[in-house]
Amino acid sequence: MLAMEMMNGVTVSDEMLGTFAPIIVYWIYSGIYILLGSLDDYRLHTRKDEDEKNLVSKRDVVKGVLLQQAVQAVVATLLFAVTGSDSDSAQAQQTSFIVLGRQLLVGMMVLDTWQYFMHRYMHQNKFLYKHIHSQHHRLVVPYAFGALYNHPLEGLLLDTIGGALAFLVSGMSPRASIFFFSFATLKTVDDHCGLWLPGNLFHVFFRNNSAYHDIHHQLYGNKYNFSQPFFVMWDRILGTYMPYSLEKKSSGGFEARPSKEYKEN
Repeated sequence: MLAMEMMNGVTVSDEMLGTFAPIIVYWIYSGIYILLGSLDDYRLHTRKDEDEKNLVSKRDVVKGVLLQQAVQAVVATLLFAVTGSDSDSAQAQQTSFIVLGRQLLVGMMVLDTWQYFMHRYMHQNKFLYKHIHSQHHRLVVPYAFGALYNHPLEGLLLDTIGGALAFLVSGMSPRASIFFFSFATLKTVDDHCGLWLPGNLFHVFFRNNSAYHDIHHQLYGNKYNFSQPFFVMWDRILGTYMPYSLEKKSSGGFEARPSKEYKEN
């Protein structure tokens, strides 16, 4: 079992960091956005809308996210235990940056593909939407720490199994998975943050961003913009991409407005 040595000399295994680092990253990054939530000039929805339109309390959101993260931790522990011998032998050889880059890119493509088709099916299947996926859409106005608020079954199918497939198909090591899943966590939180901040690097490098996902959370965008968390390729290829413009509101903040013909549909 490979390990990283921490500042105080305590040794923590890569597997443990791969399991718990994304959880820690989730709450730290969400906390930063909570502190920035008062920046009304950069919000996609007002604080009043956040309080009045959402159909679930923030207390219940926190409880739901913690439950999902507990399930993720259990699955990650089991996955590392099952693949431990293979990953250890692979780590014995130095991994080049080219190989690491390929693994991370494959992981992103696998995760995006799995989540697009599962996410879209949960919208198209009326039973699954009503009893499972609609729980996430109780957040009509998304916010950062609600990114992983899902029905437990959806959390298992969409995020946990999707992450496991990305790990297995890409062949990444437990150490690489620390960075992959921490980055995916940052991206997911950012997509739900409800803010459009100048200089946000996620908005510079990814078309799949907070405005893009905000469209999906609105009633008119319920059948569009299924892609998450990285790219928009499947929406574009399969005709579920909703074009939009980001406009400054006179009252402060921004609004993501879909093309007129889409909104009328």
